[in-house]
Amino acid sequence: MSKVALVVEFDVKPEHRQAFEEIIRGHASRTKEAESGCVQFDVLIPQRDENKVFLFECYEDAAAFEVHGKSPILAETREKYKDMIADRKITICSAD
Repeated sequence: MSKVALVVEFDVKPEHRQAFEEIIRGHASRTKEAESGCVQFDVLIPQRDENKVFLFECYEDAAAFEVHGKSPILAETREKYKDMIADRKITICSAD
């Protein structure tokens, strides 16, 4: 079975940058602790674009990714940051 990886690109409203970063780092940590199928979850901060934050997530398989999608941790986090972002782009990939 193929791993499932995703890259999430957030366009964060400048006035919420610090709070958003704290929320998303906590989300990454909680996800890694709570979901055994999450094999990697990185928060990436671009050096030249202060309004962007990227996530790189990798899950053991499609089932583990599905568990993440239904996670109350994810729902809570999205609710917390919903007014802090201008846009979000998610790219789902197969990873061998």
